[in-house]
Order: sequence, then C-alpha cells, then structure tokens
Amino acid sequence: MELVSGVRLLHEEDMVFEAMLSGWARQQRGGRRLQPRTIQSRASVVQRFHVFTESFPWHWRAADMDAWMTELLSENGYSDSTIRQYQGAIRGFCDYLIDANYHWVEECETRFGTHPIQICHEWNTVSHLLDYEGDPGRRPFTRQELQQFFDYCDDRVELAVRSRRKGALAAYRDATLFKVMYAWGLRRTETSRLDVVDFHRNAQAPELGSFGMLHVRYGKRSAGSAPKRREVLTVMPWCVEVVEDYIANIRPRFGFTDHPALWLTERGGRLKPREINSRFEDYRDALGLPKELVPHCLRHSYVTHQVEDGTDPQFVQHQVGHEYQATTAVYTSVSGDFMNTMMRKALNRGWEQEN
Repeated sequence: MELVSGVRLLHEEDMVFEAMLSGWARQQRGGRRLQPRTIQSRASVVQRFHVFTESFPWHWRAADMDAWMTELLSENGYSDSTIRQYQGAIRGFCDYLIDANYHWVEECETRFGTHPIQICHEWNTVSHLLDYEGDPGRRPFTRQELQQFFDYCDDRVELAVRSRRKGALAAYRDATLFKVMYAWGLRRTETSRLDVVDFHRNAQAPELGSFGMLHVRYGKRSAGSAPKRREVLTVMPWCVEVVEDYIANIRPRFGFTDHPALWLTERGGRLKPREINSRFEDYRDALGLPKELVPHCLRHSYVTHQVEDGTDPQFVQHQVGHEYQATTAVYTSVSGDFMNTMMRKALNRGWEQEN
C-alpha cells in the first residue's frame, strides 16, 4: 500500500499502519534479501504487539514493551530465544519507522502530531543467553541461533550501506559466504577456495538454473593424498537467489574481474580461512553466542537440520564427503523436539500394531 500525499484516508490510522507494514516488508525483502516466512513471522509479532497495546506505532513507548514482556514472561511458556525474537521484530520495525530514508516520522507528525520512536533498549530487552542440552563441545546451531546469526549478518550490510561506510561490500560478501557454508555444508578451506565457475546446472533441477550443484575441488584430504573432490547437490533453494545476487551485483564491484575466486578481498586477493574465522567470531561475540560456536558449526548444522527434516542419512553423508557413515553420525546432534517427535511416532506405530 502506498500513501498518496494530500489525500484524506478513510480509517486513516489503520491504513497508515498497514502501509508501514507493507513498506517494512519490501525493505526486508528487497534490501536485506530475507525470506517471506521470516518477514511474515516478524509482521505477526508486530501485529500482536499492536493488539496488546491497543495503539498505533506512533504512540508506542518503552513502557509498552515493558508491560508486554511482563505479561509474556508471566505465562511461563516462552524461552529466552523466543522472547529475544519478539523483541528483535519490534526493534527492527521501529528502526525502519525512524529511518529518515522512509519519511515515516514526518508523515506521522503531519497526520497525527506525534511520531514513532525506538522502544527497545539494552535495559529492557533480554540478554543473549542460549542453552544447549547436549555436549557443551562443538555443536550445531539451533535453528533460532542460526536465524539470529544470519539476521545479524544482514543487519551489518544494511547498517554499512545506510551509513555509507567503507566495508559494505565486505559485509555483503561475508553475509553471503556464511549462508553458503550452511546451505552446502562446507568447511572453511572448501569455502575459501571456491571459484565462480564451481556452480553448475543440475539436469534434475532445472529450476535452480546455474546453481543446481556445487563442485568442491578442495575437500579435506587423507594422509598422503590430494584434496578430495565432490559434487554437492543444492537442497536449499532459498540460497540460490542469495548467491546469484552476490555474483551478479556485488562481486563485480570489488573489481579484479579476471580473478577466479568467488570471495574476493578489497585488495584483489582470495579470502583466507583465518579471515572467515575472524569475521565469524566478531559476529558471534557481538550477539553474545557461546564461544564453542565456530565456522565449522555451520557444517554441523547442515547435517543435523537435514536429518531432522527427513533427508536420507546416506544422501547427507555423500553431500558432505564423509567416507564412513559413523563420521556423519558424529556431526549429527538432533534437537530434543525432534527426538520427542520420533518417539511419539514410534509409540503410535507400536499401539497400531498391538490393536
């Protein structure tokens, strides 16, 4: 919905609020490349907060957030990560409304005599405390942690672009790189050594265009052998659009068009594994995520989430280049919810057989 200057709206407040949500959705989809499911989830949180406050964004204050958090926490059914997601949605919506590029402050002042403000602050939001019920050693991300991490990567891009700071290209490159590591289950060195030409078509998935599979030329070597090569089939279509946009619109802006590397530095070199580590740790620590999370955990997450989603373990083993199934099993650490679901299905089968 677009607001037309000088036009008197029927049910003005409702229509302005709908226009705000519509504009925010376009900003997330176009500028940040977020998925429709994520955008809709965030919009639902904002709508829920609107119902709770019985007021519109230009009247929201920090006290409203305090009251909502108090009510949610009193229900004892929300984890820290869920509360954090809710707060992140409200914070992101407020950031959009007060951004001078979108003119909502002036619009609300003209129509309602007041304007939106940021109502989420360090002192009234949940700190980053994340629990893991398994071994405290190296582990996969939870799905909530992974979404939080990718959202933060996207936020760094948006912040750099909006403030016109140096480093916007590197931030966009790194956001894409981490998503590729997860979406194709890659190690750091494998990721660092990728070339643009390593993506290929898959005749069985023509809808993926030139990104139906990824040729990994520098897989982990065995003692005394050359690096192992493998073909990784694309199973997360959402990342195809991300990579395609990076190759078409971002990578050329680094210059050095004759360089084969997919991930270029601003000086024209190939991004090194230690640089991947450094950026990952910066983002992880800024979010307050546990120190045991390292770039390799994105690969663990790929294996675990594929198994949880019902993918054949032998297929997953082939995808990540493991010679033995036992190695893939070490990578797999399914969630408690998944285990409970599998238990319930097994029990149900047992009851059906007895009856």
